[in-house]
Amino acid sequence: MKTRRLGKTGLVVSEICLGTMTFGSMADEKESHAILDRADAAGVDLLDVAEIYPVPPDERWAGRSESIVGSWLARRGKRETLFVATKIAGPSGGWFRAAVRGGRTALDRHNVMQAIDGSLARLGTDYVDLYQTHWPDPDLPYEVVMEALDRAVQAGKVRYVGCSNETAYGLTKSLGVSEAHGTARYETIQNNFSLLNRRFEDELANVCRRERVSLLPYSPIAWTLAHDFVGSTIIGATSLGQLDDSLAAAGVSLPADVLAACDAVTKEILYPMG
Repeated sequence: MKTRRLGKTGLVVSEICLGTMTFGSMADEKESHAILDRADAAGVDLLDVAEIYPVPPDERWAGRSESIVGSWLARRGKRETLFVATKIAGPSGGWFRAAVRGGRTALDRHNVMQAIDGSLARLGTDYVDLYQTHWPDPDLPYEVVMEALDRAVQAGKVRYVGCSNETAYGLTKSLGVSEAHGTARYETIQNNFSLLNRRFEDELANVCRRERVSLLPYSPIAWTLAHDFVGSTIIGATSLGQLDDSLAAAGVSLPADVLAACDAVTKEILYPMG
């Protein structure tokens, strides 16, 4: 398993990351642990969780994915040889009501402290390697968000921070605020990126290259690993069979003619997902 550095951090992780959003809904604890064991044996050392997982988000089981990962971590031991990433829910709004804290979610200091403490308890660890905002809070000043995240870093509960489902403006503005105020900065961004959705290349890829921020793409295939701004590609599974198929992508290096053919399709159908 090859490795890549995330952003400007000290995290050098496997180029394949195991997503866990099905753990506790579509995969029970036994199956989830088997998937974790298989990924671990294959050299995957980065796990991606979230406080609202599993999906579909539901208050009855929010946090179950973190608890399942936590019970596996306790059984496995050697916490320092794995990298754990989790996420805090963004604000609840008309389009989506977060399945935690009664839907009264935001990215302010109070919510960050509540969320990180809850995640650490479920994961059974005293720190996470990467703490990500699951989606942005556009009505909250960027200074407030970054200061809240920085407090978690200064408390030793978080090593580095990242964002998810963010825009080019949001990422750039956040980086500027962090530099101006001397707070922790976003080292990663977790967005959809695949042959079906190449919108990341419009503007965000340029920001990542110039600012040394790593993309953690979700909903991918092996094609994502051919891009220099990609850190670790997130795969998911509800069974061992699915996992084995996805893990095979780590050994795939797409030749230049295949990449060119992919680009040709993109020019013909620019945005397949709309």
